[in-house]
Amino acid sequence: MKSLKVNRIVKYMVLSDLVFWLGWGLIGPVFAIFILDHIEGGNAMIVGFATAVYWVTKSVLRVPIGMLLDAHKGEKDDYWFMTGGLFMASLVPFGYVYATQPVHLYLLEVVHAIAMAMSLSGWSAIFSRHLDKGSEATEFGLDATSVGLGTGISAALGGWAVTHFTFQQVFIATGFFGLVGAFLLLFLREDVEAAIVLSFKSPFGFMKKIKKVFVREKIIK
Repeated sequence: MKSLKVNRIVKYMVLSDLVFWLGWGLIGPVFAIFILDHIEGGNAMIVGFATAVYWVTKSVLRVPIGMLLDAHKGEKDDYWFMTGGLFMASLVPFGYVYATQPVHLYLLEVVHAIAMAMSLSGWSAIFSRHLDKGSEATEFGLDATSVGLGTGISAALGGWAVTHFTFQQVFIATGFFGLVGAFLLLFLREDVEAAIVLSFKSPFGFMKKIKKVFVREKIIK
């Protein structure tokens, strides 16, 4: 059986997911209760509509954002969408602290959806390119496991936390974990930029470009 070894980029992306979803798992099971108790006129319809706003907005944006990223060569745009989106999503729980009206909630869900559509589109592109050959299924499974464990463990903690602390304090903790998860991705900036530089400095690729230019100029002459 092959030992589990992952490269630096995959390792940090998995760790980032673990910490980020550890935070969001805190509010997953109790968010509906927050809406019912703390949003004016909170009821099942508002819970359902807020959920729909998030999922519909994110789903509609995923393909256009993916096409936008695919239209640009290199990974710099993928990296900044992934990281910037995660930072943006991490600020949403701080907005919940001040939310009192349904419209506040809907606007925050729109921001959350845009942020996650950006981050997941960039994440998918970078993660799939940097999987270790022969370990693709294992490393996708490793990330899924980290997300599942983080969300599952924090779900139990979140239920306990709201019975001992306020929702506002739990939201602040969620935002804190999200920011730490996003911050971990900053350690990959030089790795991603190095990969871009290497792709442009490839001697074989460079010689092919020179050859094309030479042939084109010869034909023109």
